[in-house]
Amino acid sequence: MTQTAALPTARTVDALPAPLQLDGASTALVVIDMQRDFIEPGGFGESLGNDVSLLAEIVPTVAALLALARRAGWFVVHTRESHAPDLSDCPPAKRLRGAPSMRIGDPGPMGRILVRGEPGSEIIDALAPWVGELVVDKPGKGAFYATGLDQVLRSRGISQLVFAGVTTEVCVQTSMREANDRGYECLLVEDATASYFPAFRQATLDMVRSQGGIVGWTVPFQALAGAWE
Repeated sequence: MTQTAALPTARTVDALPAPLQLDGASTALVVIDMQRDFIEPGGFGESLGNDVSLLAEIVPTVAALLALARRAGWFVVHTRESHAPDLSDCPPAKRLRGAPSMRIGDPGPMGRILVRGEPGSEIIDALAPWVGELVVDKPGKGAFYATGLDQVLRSRGISQLVFAGVTTEVCVQTSMREANDRGYECLLVEDATASYFPAFRQATLDMVRSQGGIVGWTVPFQALAGAWE
């Protein structure tokens, strides 16, 4: 009986600052905070005076990235920055910082701002999680703080993380730095991440891949898709 050779699970991605060997068998896609409160008009992002259309622009690319990950069989993680209804996991210093028109926990057009279970805290419909994908509610900026995400990834043999989502310089970069300190190799998809401040996005991309990839690698989506498919 002739045995068919298994297809290789590792591919070389033309990333910066150098090519990266990405092994699908140990890769997870982490989509950060693509929530209504940040992306849609009337949410928390807009209450801070931001132009939310800058974040909405990446939705088609993130959707294509999700489709790629699902076809490739990668483990998929979605995060939501959100707090308990009693705000017991929201430090007063966080809630009271700045001068937004609405604060965390206040009623807004999509329910209480950044509170779990409220409509605004949900991931937008275009990027809705599939059954079996992990949804992580995080009380901080980073995906690893007070969530148990590290244990889930390690139990699945995950060692490489592909990142997308918002905002680049806050929750995305924080999560990448947390992952880097825990020994994960991190790849950020350049056109699947956005900021209310485009200059901050570009600065973050430069920081991530500086000094030989001090935090990780970056790659345009089409280069990643081309390597994989």
